[in-house]
Amino acid sequence: MNRLIRILCFCSLLSATTGVHAQLSKSIAAKPEEEGSTLIYLEQCDRLSFDQERLPDAQLLHGNVRFRHDSVLMYCDSAYFYESRNSMDAFGNIRIEQGDTLFVYGDLLFYNGNTKLARLRNNVRMIDRQTTLTTDSLNYDRIQNLAYYFTGGTIQDSLNTLSSTWGQYSPDTKEAFFNRNVRLENPNFVMETDTLIYNTESYISDIVGPTQIIYQEETNIYSTRGWYDTNTEKSMLLDNSLIVHADGKTLRGDTIFYDKKAKFGESFSNVELTDSVQKTTLYGDYCVYDEIKEAGLATRKALLTEWSSEDTLFVHADTLATRKDSVYNTMYGYHNVRVFRNDMQSVCDSMFYTDRDSIMSLYYEPIMWSGDNQISADFIQIYMNGEDIDHAHLQGSAIAIQKEDSIRFNQLSGKEITAYFRDRELYRVDVNGNTETVFFPKEDDGTLLVINKLISSYAQMFFKDRKIDKAVFAPAASGTAYPLEELPPEETLLGNFFWAEQERPKNRNDVFSRPERTKRPEKGATSAAAAATTQKQDMKTEKTNDKNRKSGGIRNARR
Repeated sequence: MNRLIRILCFCSLLSATTGVHAQLSKSIAAKPEEEGSTLIYLEQCDRLSFDQERLPDAQLLHGNVRFRHDSVLMYCDSAYFYESRNSMDAFGNIRIEQGDTLFVYGDLLFYNGNTKLARLRNNVRMIDRQTTLTTDSLNYDRIQNLAYYFTGGTIQDSLNTLSSTWGQYSPDTKEAFFNRNVRLENPNFVMETDTLIYNTESYISDIVGPTQIIYQEETNIYSTRGWYDTNTEKSMLLDNSLIVHADGKTLRGDTIFYDKKAKFGESFSNVELTDSVQKTTLYGDYCVYDEIKEAGLATRKALLTEWSSEDTLFVHADTLATRKDSVYNTMYGYHNVRVFRNDMQSVCDSMFYTDRDSIMSLYYEPIMWSGDNQISADFIQIYMNGEDIDHAHLQGSAIAIQKEDSIRFNQLSGKEITAYFRDRELYRVDVNGNTETVFFPKEDDGTLLVINKLISSYAQMFFKDRKIDKAVFAPAASGTAYPLEELPPEETLLGNFFWAEQERPKNRNDVFSRPERTKRPEKGATSAAAAATTQKQDMKTEKTNDKNRKSGGIRNARR
C-alpha cells in the first residue's frame, strides 16, 4: 500500500510539472462497495494532487476534469475523487452527458457511483431534447432515470412552462410530477393546482387534485380529476367538474368532455347547464352545449328550471333544448312534456317557447291546469307577461272544465277558448264558435239548485275566488235549466269532456312521473248534455208545431 501511495504522489508531481492528461482510471480503480455497481473512471484532468491532512481519501483534480461512469460523461473545473468510495465531488461548470439527448448543468455535483445518485446544486439545468428543467437543487437517480427537485423549480417544453415547489421528471417516460404551488403557463391559459402529472411529449396534464384553468376574461375550468390536453385544449373532466363562462353560463357534470377551441362540451351524469342571465338551468344525465350557437340539449331525466321569480318553473321532457336565435332565446321540449309551477301545470307531447313574443306553444293533446280548472284543446298557446301568464289561447276541440264536486263539473266548450289570468289566477274565459255550456249556479248560501245547459255562438265566464261568479251569453243563446235531480251525472257531460286529474303534475318531482294519458272522446262526438238539450228543444218545437197546426186547421175550417 505504501508503494501505491508513492506511485500516486509521483504521478501527481509529474502532472503538475508537465500538464499531461491523466489516464489513471484503470490502474488506480478501487473495488465498488455495492454488488452490481460499476466503477467511476477518471479520464482526464490537467493537474492531480493530494492533501493528506485535509482530505486524506481524496484525489484533488484541477482543470478540464472528465469522468466516465458507464455510458455517462461528467465534466467539471475541479473535483475531489474518492476512489475507495467510488464517488466524487465536482465544482464549477458541471456538465453531465447521457447519450446525445440528455444534458445536465450546475455549479456543484455530488455523485455516488454505487447508488448512481447525482446531487446537483446551484444554477441547475437538465435538458432533454425540447424539455428544460431549471432549479437550484436537483437529485438525479440514474438507476431509476428520475430527477427531482424540492426547493422550487420549473420545467419548460416547446408549449408550456410549469413551476412548483416540488417536482419530478423522468427522461424515459417524459412524464413530470408536480406538487405544491403548481402553475402551468400556456399562451392561451394558466392552470393552477397543488398536484399535477404532465407529459412533455403529449402535452397532456393529468388532473389529480383541485385544479383551476383560467382563460383570461373568458372561461374558468374547475376540476379535481381528469386530463387536459394543453395542445388541442381538449379535456375529460370528472367528479362534478365545473366550466364557467364570462357570459354567465356554467356547465357542471360528473363527466365532461370539453373542446375549448371548438367551444363545445358534452357531459354525462348529473349535468347542470345554467344561464345566470336568463335565470335558467338545464339538467340531465346527458347534455351537450355549443358555445358558438349558444345551444344546449339535455336528455335522460331532462329538466329545465326557470328561477327568475320565487315561483320556479319546472319543465321535463324526453329531450329538452335551449338556443339563442339572433337576439331571442328559445326552448324546445320533445315527447312526454310535463310542466309544474305552483300557479300552473300542463302536459303535452311537445312544446316550444321563445322570448321574442313570450309565447309557450303546447302541441298534441295539451292540457293545462290552474287551481280547480282544467283547459285543453288540440293546440294551446300560453302568452307570458314577464314572469306571469297573461292569457292562454286554445284552438280545436277546446274545453274549459272546473270541478264543482266529486260528480259535477262546470264546462265551456267551443272552437276556440281564451283564458285570462290575473295575479296568477284564472279570472275570465271567452268561448267562440259552437259554444256549449254546462254550469251549476249557486245561491248566495252556496246551495246548488239547478243545472244550466246552453248552446250559443259566444259565451263568457267570470271567476271570483276561483269559482264561477257570473256568465254572459250571446243574445241568440238557447238552453234549459234543470233541477239537479232531473238529470243523471252522465247527461251533464259535454261531448268532448274528459277529466285528466291523474295526469296533473302535483309537485316539482312529479314532472318525472309517467302516468297513462287519458283517452279523449272521439272528435265530433255528441255530448249527452247537448243531446238532452236538443231533445228537449225538439220536443218543445214539436209541441209548438202541433199547436200551430191545430190552430191553422181551425182557422181554415172557419173559412
